[in-house]
Amino acid sequence: MVRRARPQRGSGDASTSPASPYIQRRLPFFDPLDEAQLALIDSQIDWMLENIGFAFRDDPVALDIWRKAEVKLDGDKVFADAQFVRELVAQAPSEFTQLARNPARSVTIGGNHQVFAPIYGAPFVRDLEGGRRYATFADFEKLLKLTYMHPNLHHSGLVIAEPTDIPVSKRHLDMVLAHMVLNDKPHLGAITEKSRAQDSVDMAEILHGKEVMDNNVVIMANVNTNSPLLIDRVVTEAIQVYSGRGQAMVVTPFILTGAMGPVSTAASVAQAMAESMICCAFAQLVRPGAPFVMGNFLSSMSLKSGAPTFGMPEPVLSNYAIGQLARRVGLPLRCGGSLTASKIEDAQAAYESADSMHSTVMAGSNFTLHSAGWLEGGLATGFEKLIMDADRLGSYQKLMAGMDTSEDQFARDAYLETEPGGHFLGSAHTMRHYQDAFYEPKLSNSENVESWEEAGAKDMRRLAFERWNEMLDAYEKPPIDAGTEEALLDYVARRKSELPDAWY
Repeated sequence: MVRRARPQRGSGDASTSPASPYIQRRLPFFDPLDEAQLALIDSQIDWMLENIGFAFRDDPVALDIWRKAEVKLDGDKVFADAQFVRELVAQAPSEFTQLARNPARSVTIGGNHQVFAPIYGAPFVRDLEGGRRYATFADFEKLLKLTYMHPNLHHSGLVIAEPTDIPVSKRHLDMVLAHMVLNDKPHLGAITEKSRAQDSVDMAEILHGKEVMDNNVVIMANVNTNSPLLIDRVVTEAIQVYSGRGQAMVVTPFILTGAMGPVSTAASVAQAMAESMICCAFAQLVRPGAPFVMGNFLSSMSLKSGAPTFGMPEPVLSNYAIGQLARRVGLPLRCGGSLTASKIEDAQAAYESADSMHSTVMAGSNFTLHSAGWLEGGLATGFEKLIMDADRLGSYQKLMAGMDTSEDQFARDAYLETEPGGHFLGSAHTMRHYQDAFYEPKLSNSENVESWEEAGAKDMRRLAFERWNEMLDAYEKPPIDAGTEEALLDYVARRKSELPDAWY
């Protein structure tokens, strides 16, 4: 059974670790495609499902599951009746709640709700004084603490940066444990190998208890298809572990148009939809009603160099289209967030990240991975970028609430109080609302140039650097039941003793 959570509202400075709200959207979605265009894309999706097929490779169990469903197989390729796939997809809930260790931080994913999570998967980190370097577990812990503390990040993700100083075979245990102990927001689990997925699910059961896990989503996992048209064992085994336990899967086709998808946006959008839908259908065969999030990561690329490009008009348009199509099939949507190819927090990063994130929000992404911290096409997590991006996320929270048209917002008493040619600064209405009337980003400086120079003439990168260091100094570990923490530590120690070190 999937339960809804009541939305929580929090406020205050990021260093005080307030309860993080998820966004309850009131602003309408931006839906640029008309019904005729949507029907054409639907027709392409159905054609791909029935005539092109998708390879389910290196997992005989997955092929057996399809075979039992009496779906046409040709080797490892699955050709499925489009109506059958759509009927399976309809079994997944349109929204669900992921419980957090701290109930006040639980999030609802789907419908009119939007949840922001940080960057995922970067092997490098960068900060203003330390420069670019391979990420260590110490870096990972710092980034996790910052994510936990920032009120505009609702979900802590998992691989905020890849801790390269820990063997690949064991680092998932350290990361999942850290998310559970140093943080009390909802998080993701590992997916790179079946046993690592199982470790994540087993640890979630220790943290939340079997009965709670039997009846709720307490952990999600995000995995990419091997576009084009390949659903490899990493995907199918992750679905079997997470969906089989009633937990939520996020499956995201990673398509660079022109490489892993056709160069035309319409074709790549249809391909992304078809890849997601066939995975959702598979999840429903594993366990009917299993929560599923339709992922989208469509990016343009330089056809001269092959490098991905971000914030361009084509992926912006694809976000809008996928948003419409996801709502059309009734699935929650995951998109990328503050994406950029820039190497540092410069004007390129600002422009590209703003365009990417704005289209993601307006398209109605219910779960937005990479909302903060993304640099260098996802190869690096920027400490300053994380704080700068998260600072801007607060403006989306205000924007998505829409315009308040309640009686007091029309300020009739202020007009009666203020003379023509006067000002409203001292009016009772202003006094009632001045603290929350406008969103004020902490890192933006709107003072005059003399005040700015007196304060050191600091640019935003320097302010963000000082900000994250101040936050880490103020960090306090959220309380956790001692017996639960001990059980998690024992599990991790036992599993590490069973696993040989492997670095690739």
